Order: sequence, then C-alpha cells, then structure tokens
Amino acid sequence: MSDSIYENLTQLGSNAETPNSPEEAFLDRVPNPQSGINYLIRFTCPEFTSVCPVTGQPDFAHLMIDYIPNELIVESKSLKIYLASFRNHPAFHEDCTVGIARRLVDTLKPIWLRIGGYWYPRGGIPIDVFYQTGEAPADVWIPEQGVPPYRGRG
Repeated sequence: MSDSIYENLTQLGSNAETPNSPEEAFLDRVPNPQSGINYLIRFTCPEFTSVCPVTGQPDFAHLMIDYIPNELIVESKSLKIYLASFRNHPAFHEDCTVGIARRLVDTLKPIWLRIGGYWYPRGGIPIDVFYQTGEAPADVWIPEQGVPPYRGRG
C-alpha cells in the first residue's frame, strides 16, 4: 500500500492544538484502504466533556461511534482533537451527540453511522442520546455498544 494516501494529513505527527470550538476543528480524512468491503469502525470516547449552555457547569459522557466507511475514513487523532474541542463548548447533550454524528456524516459520507451518547446525570437525571443514519447493511457484524445504563448506588 502506498503512503501517498497519508500525505495530506494535517494533525498526525504534529503538535496540533485543540481548537476553541467544534466549528474550528478540522477532521482529517483519508481514502478507505479497504474500499468496496463493508466493515465496521468503532471509536469509544469514555471521557467526553462539554458545558451546560445555561449554567456553565461541566457535562460528561461516554460516546460510542460506529460507522461503516464508504470511500473515506476519519483519521483518529483529528477525531480526538475534534472531540476535545467540545470541552468548553456550551451545548445540550442532544446538540453535542447529534451534531457530532452529522459532522461525521457530512465529512465522510459513510454507508452507515450510529452514535450513542451515554451522558452522566445532570440534576439527578441521566440523559442518553442516540442517532443512526438508517438500517445497517446485513452483511456487517455490528456488536452491541456494551455501555450499561446509568445506575446509582444501591
């Protein structure tokens, strides 16, 4: 495989700064080296953070992103930096979760994508947010996300 598909990466191998907002973040993408074959890519972000747009208090989530690539895949360091850009971003859980999914769909044009946003309690109520682009192809093994629902003490 030629290294030429990696020559335009802007963040891998460099000291890339975390952008001030998700809008400023750039997602590097490369041609899918296994184009034409349906397979699943999973990213797990167990320490996602953002802030409440009303109170400014921090919010925490465990994100699970699954996608079946088409012609492009996202470079993982750029995804990590993009997700980190939410750290001081004021948005509700729903906006963060669905916004991440839509940005990935717009950037990658995957065959299929789903995201599970398993948010820790705010005001005593955990909020889980899920988004999926449609039915997954039947020929791909897609394991459960495996994140247990929130359970307090007892």
